[in-house]
Amino acid sequence: MFGCEKRVNKIAVKWRPPLWLVVAVTLCVVLSLPIIGIFFVRYMWPVLGYREAVYVAGFGVLLATFVMGWGLWRLLLRPVTAMRERVSGLRQNAPDALDPLEHYGTADMQALGQSFLDMGRALQNREAVLRSYADHVTHELKSPLTVVRGAAELLAMPDLPSDERVRLLGRIEASSERMTALLDAQRSLAQAQEPAARGQVRLSEVAQGVEVIEDGIVPLSEDALRLVLDHLVGNARAHGATQVSVSYDGNLVVQDNGAGVSAGNATRIFEPFFTTRRKTGGTGMGLSIVRRTLEAHNAQIALAPSEQGARFEITF
Repeated sequence: MFGCEKRVNKIAVKWRPPLWLVVAVTLCVVLSLPIIGIFFVRYMWPVLGYREAVYVAGFGVLLATFVMGWGLWRLLLRPVTAMRERVSGLRQNAPDALDPLEHYGTADMQALGQSFLDMGRALQNREAVLRSYADHVTHELKSPLTVVRGAAELLAMPDLPSDERVRLLGRIEASSERMTALLDAQRSLAQAQEPAARGQVRLSEVAQGVEVIEDGIVPLSEDALRLVLDHLVGNARAHGATQVSVSYDGNLVVQDNGAGVSAGNATRIFEPFFTTRRKTGGTGMGLSIVRRTLEAHNAQIALAPSEQGARFEITF
């Protein structure tokens, strides 16, 4: 499998007090406690006695201070400590490092926590790309390099027939084109993970040459949507599709009438370098580039069941 795919966890959206409100309430309480204590002693002195009134006021101040300290610990210190532990866990590749916390305290902590999850996921994805490249590039480039080396040795023979020389030069050219395509695809995969410009575009303005069943405003930049559709449509055409349709109703669906994806390949189609068209020049990077591009836009792509052809569903 490609890298260490992590499930995408989102922080549950619910109301939390903003940090400024917590600070304002804390300051009001701090300023109010001495005043309340003074008034309490003044008006309860005749009833309880001076010493008793002071004791009661002091106990009340201590209790209020304890409650305020507990609230600050719960709202501020606990989530900060938990996120610090998650950072250490992310460094050690802990399996739960990117799980949302149970409590974030304030709205600002919630936003910071989501930024941490997004950043951690991006770092892990980039690490997975580098590791995947190291694992696959040797295997993928070994075959064309072997061809080039063998052809070069044969070309060094002085009595090599001219037709055989032409054939070997053709093999060298084809192998070099294969290596160039693999390296270009790998570069495109890395670029797909770069921070993406946000935007939105109408589906029909980008989906040229395919049937638009349901139009809508897709939350992707024009360049990103064009890249995704170009790869998906091109992949469909390469697998025998004569018709490709797209629709958007909150989710983007790309459907074709091609050969489809076999059950054995369904779990592997998004892996880099996996292709069923190796003999015809396929690099196996198109769907990986699509997935990484969508992940950079906080979107996900999945292969959905289809009676005919392949059906890809993109959720935002």
